[in-house]
Amino acid sequence: MNAAWRARIGVLTGDPAGIGPELLAKLLADPASTASADLVLLGDPRVLAQGGAVTGVTLPEIPVLAPIEMPGEGWQPGAMSRACGDYVLACLRAAADAVRAGQIDGVLFAPLNKGAMRLAGLEHEDEMRLLQALLGVEGFVCEFNVTGSLWTSRVTSHMPLKDVAASITADGVRDAVRIIDRSLRDAGLGRPRIGIAALNPHAGDGGTMGREEIDIIGPAVESVRSEGIDARGPMPADTIFVGARRGDYDAVVSMYHDQGQIAMKLMGFESGVTVLGGLPVPFTTCASGTAFDIVGKGVANAEGLRQALAINVRMASAKRAAPARG
Repeated sequence: MNAAWRARIGVLTGDPAGIGPELLAKLLADPASTASADLVLLGDPRVLAQGGAVTGVTLPEIPVLAPIEMPGEGWQPGAMSRACGDYVLACLRAAADAVRAGQIDGVLFAPLNKGAMRLAGLEHEDEMRLLQALLGVEGFVCEFNVTGSLWTSRVTSHMPLKDVAASITADGVRDAVRIIDRSLRDAGLGRPRIGIAALNPHAGDGGTMGREEIDIIGPAVESVRSEGIDARGPMPADTIFVGARRGDYDAVVSMYHDQGQIAMKLMGFESGVTVLGGLPVPFTTCASGTAFDIVGKGVANAEGLRQALAINVRMASAKRAAPARG
């Protein structure tokens, strides 16, 4: 790999009515946070300038790769609207186009609002499924959450809790373990230690409180272990994060959304990062949402977005270096 190579990361402002423009403005105004990559904007520079005005920072010049106009009417800061949803969807489509064209090595996006996106006609479960369709990805994709050095993935995601048990499959468990193992290696970890959470209380207690651990999760864990992955479990979900916090694991695979999210956000909400795994290039964002209640106050913490950029650059660089590995 050429020593002078630098990752080119496309950045999106997120929902204009949320804290995204403020977070991105704070990030871009900090040279130390952006020194490792070349950043290009996909969106409306006026939205970014809006964030700069609120936070009082001086924004550097940033090239605009894909200019997307945000209407001046039909929306207001701190409120969900179709206009903002239309803008966000246009930005995501532009990002997918840029990835397919080989113009960028990764995508960093500020918080989106799924409600606004649905008002604008989003038919997919979330932005990850939309990007999967736009990029023509047929394999398994998964959302990771990162707090400090701990990563989590999940077998099921945005679905009603009543549907979770029926959606747990051996293939799903194997895919979730494999993809987080590969992504952690891309982020620079040699052989990740991965803990797998059980679905039922006390890991099913020998089948007396559910057989998913015996019939599905356990065999899937043994299967990926035979592939050389350091996978451990299934372990009771109420104690697995105790071990993770102690440093026993580099990653935890949970069975459903809140099983992992509650623990991760308690361990470090403001610095948390979300990674969309399984896409052609890294897509990352901060773990926080649009936070309509604090929009315009300039108090939103940009640490999560800083960490998201750092992870994005590491993964993009590892992907670039991969063909040269022995």
